[in-house]
Amino acid sequence: MLRKSGEATSAAVFVDPSSRRRRAFRAAVIAVMLAWAAVLVLVVVGLTIAPSAPRTAASAAPTASQPPAATPSATPSATPSAPAASGWQLTWSDEFSGPAGSPPDASKWGQQVGGSGWGNKELEYYTDSTANAALDGRGHLLITARRGAPHGASCWYGRCQYTSARLITAGRFSQAYGRISARIKVPAGTGTWPSFWALGDNYSSVGWPRSGQLSIMSHLGRLPATVSGGLIGPGYNAWSSDTLGSGTFAGSYHTFSADWYPDHISFFVDGHLYDTQYRDFAGAGWVFDHPFFLILNLAVGGTQAGSPGPGTSFPQPMVVDWVRVYQAVQPRAAVTGAITGLSGKCAEAGNGGAVQLDSCASTAAQTWTVATDGTVRALGQCLTVTAAGNGTRAVLAPCNGSAGQQWRAESNGQLASLLSQRCLDATNGSTANSTPLQIWDCAGQGQQQWKLP
Repeated sequence: MLRKSGEATSAAVFVDPSSRRRRAFRAAVIAVMLAWAAVLVLVVVGLTIAPSAPRTAASAAPTASQPPAATPSATPSATPSAPAASGWQLTWSDEFSGPAGSPPDASKWGQQVGGSGWGNKELEYYTDSTANAALDGRGHLLITARRGAPHGASCWYGRCQYTSARLITAGRFSQAYGRISARIKVPAGTGTWPSFWALGDNYSSVGWPRSGQLSIMSHLGRLPATVSGGLIGPGYNAWSSDTLGSGTFAGSYHTFSADWYPDHISFFVDGHLYDTQYRDFAGAGWVFDHPFFLILNLAVGGTQAGSPGPGTSFPQPMVVDWVRVYQAVQPRAAVTGAITGLSGKCAEAGNGGAVQLDSCASTAAQTWTVATDGTVRALGQCLTVTAAGNGTRAVLAPCNGSAGQQWRAESNGQLASLLSQRCLDATNGSTANSTPLQIWDCAGQGQQQWKLP
């Protein structure tokens, strides 16, 4: 058995506040997106990706996507053994162990069949043949696009020109929240379109886009150095892209992940956080509060990918090393030290139980323990909120096990109250000493960015 490569990211990923989009800018972008989305023709997993600057989150204007045909409600499958990422507990995975030429594990994956164009005028006919989806005997899944088509297969445009595969976990596994991650080697060439995404498992009852769509990775071969990720909900369509500074994504493995929390979803490539979308800006379009099932597919051609060019050879494989899904967990061991925020200042236990921002001085009042029970402690007491509303001040109070003393460190640097799903926030974004700390709707602003011990 070959050893699998681990993930590059841990739960303790913190970003510089200056890299965050500000509330007003995001609100304006979302407003434009909503107006634009209202006139879209709905197509399957489509997106128009604008090239972005190297390793930056470039907002794109994607085309909305139409999900697959109605699928059964998803139910969890057994969890195999695999190494867990730090700060996360594995709930499901496929390591693709099995003899060469064997089909994907049918207890984990179903396969969709057809050449309808999938709403994008795609050229491939999806089959359930091992010619298009099979294990390689070395711990990988190969989804292979080929020229030609099975006898009698018909596509929307006539005789099919290509075959490929589309795998889904519907009826086998779904989950709400957590880290969804896969290590993939994408194919090369104009006209190839590999995707790793998730669809709400209530699709068959509420339809799309009310079910929601979460795209962890979409790669158009005509943009070889760029991948994108995004979200679609009712009246909501938000995407971004990540571009390599040099080279292309094809030819080597890359790890694509989405960290999904109640208040936001963050997108990563090889541990690099390139964008976060927030519930606070999505309004009724945020439908990411229920289980989703997973989809792996390799499309050929279509409205977004374009037809294969003369330089695109076949067969073209999308090679998947592993797919892993995690749930966030509290620290396995307590950690103690400073909690730093805006301008490098420290969270401090002030007079009369107040909690404030102040210049770091390595005092006992600035020494915090992030405990394994979800509490954050200083001076023998717990960081506490006594109500769930915006502007509720954080205080230090005797530990009592209440929900107001439960906190979750998130991989984008936020510290969220489990009482309200709101985030610890420096009031008014002030960096002045003695600025009180409060909870407020999570929006990824610098005043909500914290580096824990």
